[in-house]
Amino acid sequence: MKNPFRYFKTSPEIIRLAVMMYVRYPLSLRQVEDILHERGIDVSYETVRAWWNRFGPLFAAEIRKKRAGTQRHSAQWQWHIDEVFVRINGEMHYLWRAVDHEGEVLEAFVTKRRNRSAALKFLKKAMKRYGNPKIIVTDKLRSYRAAMKEIGNADRQETGRWLNNRAENSHQPFRRRERAMIKFRAAKSLQKFVSIHSSVHNHFNLERHLTSRLRFKLNRETALTDWRQFAA
Repeated sequence: MKNPFRYFKTSPEIIRLAVMMYVRYPLSLRQVEDILHERGIDVSYETVRAWWNRFGPLFAAEIRKKRAGTQRHSAQWQWHIDEVFVRINGEMHYLWRAVDHEGEVLEAFVTKRRNRSAALKFLKKAMKRYGNPKIIVTDKLRSYRAAMKEIGNADRQETGRWLNNRAENSHQPFRRRERAMIKFRAAKSLQKFVSIHSSVHNHFNLERHLTSRLRFKLNRETALTDWRQFAA
């Protein structure tokens, strides 16, 4: 593998730090520029934009490859699927999201419509990468039932008033980023960002309320160490 940083004068450590801050936290490009400046790193916000556009997909692909390889060989117990409305230049789009029983975002997919065809395409894409779960929790949108009948797993669908809170809560980090970015201007850029944001969120989502302080510190250090080795 060729060194992806070979044409950049800035050190890979600074590039990884800038990309992590922009994608992981609800910060604008100019805010990342200011934070780096406080640490003695003089870069333009347009440079940060170029870094995340180039290296964000690369880092996210490494995270997805590592996680998909692990999850395909483990039992897929339960998925939570939900869609959220996203307005782009005044036009309504839909962001479909699949989350597993532990809160890991498996797939994020942007469509213009919320019909059977869109639901079917989303489900096939998620199952191709992660396998077929035993239970799929959704809301009462009829598109899910129609798509699952075509796939042949309609008997695995479950619906309920509060059953899908896991998927509902997974939208919150994205909504915070959407406000910081003052919404999106193209469906293509939205798809690119949510794919990167979901992978980075998974990497640093340590479920600290479920573990001891010592275990959390070890997991956090491991996540940071892995991040610093991406594209090395």
